Amino acid sequence: MVKQSIFGRIAQLAKANINSLLDNAEDPQKMLDQMVRDYTNNIAEAESAVAQTIGNLRMLEDDYNEDIKNAQDWGNKALAASRKADEFRAAGDVADAEKFDNLAKVALQRQMAAESEAKGAEPSIASQREIVDKLKVGLDQMKNKLNQLTSKRNELVARSKTAAAQSQVHDAIKSIDIMDPTSEVGRFEEKIRREEAKVRGQEELAASSLDAQFNQLEDLGEQTEIEARLAALKSGGKPALGAGSQAATSGSTVDEADFDKL
Repeated sequence: MVKQSIFGRIAQLAKANINSLLDNAEDPQKMLDQMVRDYTNNIAEAESAVAQTIGNLRMLEDDYNEDIKNAQDWGNKALAASRKADEFRAAGDVADAEKFDNLAKVALQRQMAAESEAKGAEPSIASQREIVDKLKVGLDQMKNKLNQLTSKRNELVARSKTAAAQSQVHDAIKSIDIMDPTSEVGRFEEKIRREEAKVRGQEELAASSLDAQFNQLEDLGEQTEIEARLAALKSGGKPALGAGSQAATSGSTVDEADFDKL
């Protein structure tokens, strides 16, 4: 029962479809690690059991060989006793001849018993040899599967590390990409652009305000000159013509027909 259990477990593990198991696994690497541990432990247990089975087989073979040797020895003893009996009979010693014939018979009886023991052990030996051969094949298959599992695990670990490294490189490149508006450099550049735009706006606003102040000063000067000339006219004086006068004339909004009435 134990041998059959070991053989069934070896066969089951050896036939396992690694790719199918990995496809259905949530974490293939963890599953591979567990499978490697399970295979290693099962191989160790199977090797111990197979070694015991082989040891039992060798004991059966030793007993079988011993029975064969005993059968040959008893056969030789039977032959020697028979010849001795013939010598005594030829010498006329019937009593000793009978004695050695009886010894030959005993030797032949023991030879037959040894041969029977050997023959009875042959089926068990043949069965044990078949089991041992199958167990050895199963062990070889398990070891091959273990090598596949180990290689697959190492491959996945290497690929996982490579992918992680590539992801880190990608993130690092992305973080320093000045063309990427989501990067720190892009956000800092956008902040500077906004500040520069604000400064330009302030400059334009300041320039516009200064122009308006100068215009107000010019208007104030023109009005002052007009008032001065008007006062001179009223006092009997004659105003002198100048740029201010032209500016006043060009800026007048009176009806020109009123001058014809003068």
